[in-house]
Amino acid sequence: MAARTLRRSTSPITLVLAGLLCIGFLIFIFSSPTASLPSPPRLLLKSKDAASNALSPPSLPFRRAKNPDGKTFSPPPVVHYHMNNVTTSPDPIASRESVLILTPMARFYQEYWDNLLVLSYPHELISLGFIISKGREGNAATSALQEQIARTQANTKKRFASITILRQDTDMPLQTQNEADRHALTHQKARRAAMSRARNSLLFTTIGPTTSWVLWLDADVIETPPSLIQDLASHDKPIIVPNCFQRYYNKDKEAMDVRPYDFNSWVDSPTAQGLAEKMGPDEILLEGYAEMATYRSLMAYMTDPNGDPRAIVSLDGVGGTALLVKAEIHRDGAMFPPFPFYHLIETEGFAKMAKRLGWQSWGLPNYFVRPTLGCALRQIAAQSERSLIVEQVYHYNE
Repeated sequence: MAARTLRRSTSPITLVLAGLLCIGFLIFIFSSPTASLPSPPRLLLKSKDAASNALSPPSLPFRRAKNPDGKTFSPPPVVHYHMNNVTTSPDPIASRESVLILTPMARFYQEYWDNLLVLSYPHELISLGFIISKGREGNAATSALQEQIARTQANTKKRFASITILRQDTDMPLQTQNEADRHALTHQKARRAAMSRARNSLLFTTIGPTTSWVLWLDADVIETPPSLIQDLASHDKPIIVPNCFQRYYNKDKEAMDVRPYDFNSWVDSPTAQGLAEKMGPDEILLEGYAEMATYRSLMAYMTDPNGDPRAIVSLDGVGGTALLVKAEIHRDGAMFPPFPFYHLIETEGFAKMAKRLGWQSWGLPNYFVRPTLGCALRQIAAQSERSLIVEQVYHYNE
């Protein structure tokens, strides 16, 4: 029986039918009577149909559809992104390097936007990204921001390459929002984790294949040198932060004065390392609380009013008030951990994660940026403890 079955399966008729089936299958796969061949790959910057937004190429699958004439549309072109051509140099303007400025926002400050407009870095090389909390205050911030965007993008001299606004769906980690409760030590882990999720959601949604630098800038930073981007980039460091001081009215002097603001940029200490060794896996170290004195060297206290603004120090932790990062660091996997990472979280955890990947953080003790009173990013963190869900995305292209 086995011999007869074998002879039947190899009969001429069977072979002919099998051949016809193979030919039909190949014709079905490789032929398209109406669709033309796709155009050859093109560079992103030379192809207008490569992406609908400067920050992110289209990701929807191509579906065969017919135009009104009954002809099938051709598939979009394959686009090659030559990542080796994305540079980060000490002279980013001469190299025409793209900068992505990212800002978590809970409240809109007109002074923040005015400060953005006077940045001397070419605006056609700057893309902006915002993530705004849901709620009444977030809605007001979105409306105010959109109004300013419409005015700016209508001005060909001031317009930016692209602007993206993300709206987030959030839950409250705290039942009370008074100042004492929000800054209590017991609430910091949930708040800082929410801040990390906001940053990561914004980063991973907006960073594009041509982004060279990412500048993190809090929504309440209203005073920076116009040359902020090129000044920071000129040091050619993978991660670099300026010092953040706040203007305020000094009642004792009866005059305006300045004071340290961001204490998250520091050099580690043996005391802090000893505290970490005794901690459980889910515990985190925090700066500025008497309950866990770390005795770290804070960049906020390294400043010299008459010192060189280009003086630079090596850091183990960084703050996010103003933070310039080479985009390749984020592409390498460094993000803002919303979980304890070597007992650190958020921006300080980011510096640690980057260091584990081989990237060192640096700070400029005598180069200053200044925020207004209050911190919008802390307000956004107080409204969210779980993963952020993008609710709405607004794109403003050139």
